[in-house]
Amino acid sequence: MSNSTIAQKVENSIFSRKRKVLDTNDYHRYNTTMKNKCALVLSSVLVSLLIVTSSVFAVEVAPRISDREIIEGLADIRGDIKDLRAEIKANTEAIRQLREDMNQLRKDNTEAIRQLREDMNQRFDDIRWILGLFVTISLIILGFVLRMQWQMHRRQTQVETTLETQKDEISFLKNLIEKLLPPRGVL
Repeated sequence: MSNSTIAQKVENSIFSRKRKVLDTNDYHRYNTTMKNKCALVLSSVLVSLLIVTSSVFAVEVAPRISDREIIEGLADIRGDIKDLRAEIKANTEAIRQLREDMNQLRKDNTEAIRQLREDMNQRFDDIRWILGLFVTISLIILGFVLRMQWQMHRRQTQVETTLETQKDEISFLKNLIEKLLPPRGVL
C-alpha cells in the first residue's frame, strides 16, 4: 500500500464521523429510565408518609382506671395464676406417670424381644439336631449301599473267575463229545 491510499483512508474515516442523531430507541430508553426514577422517588415518599401516619393512628386515649379496679384485676390475675400452677402440677404428674409407663413398656418390650430370641435359638437348635439326624441316617444308608455293592462286586468277580475256569472245562468236554459222536449225516 502506498502512503497516498493510507492518507485517503484516514481522511475518509475522520470526515465520515458525523454527529450521532438520537433515534426513537434512544429517546424511548431515556423516557423509560426517567419514569422508573420518578416512580421510585414517588413510592418512597408514599411509604415514608404511611409509616409516619400509622404511628399517629395507633395511639389511643386510655380511660381512667380506679385503684379498686386495679386491685380486683390483680386478684383475678392471682386466682388465674393459682389455677395455672395447679394445672402445671397436674401436667407434671401426668408427664411423670407417662415416663414411668414408657419405661415399663420399654422393659416389657426388651423382655419380649429376649424371649423371642430364646425361642428362635431353640428352634434353630431343633432344626440343627434334625438336620444332623438326617445326615447321619443318610450316611448310614450310603454305607450299607456301598458295602452291598462291594460284596456284590466281589461275588461277581468270583463268579466270573469260576465261569472262566468252567468255560475251559466246558470247551474241553464239548470237543471230547464232538470227537466221540459220529458225524451228522452218518446216523
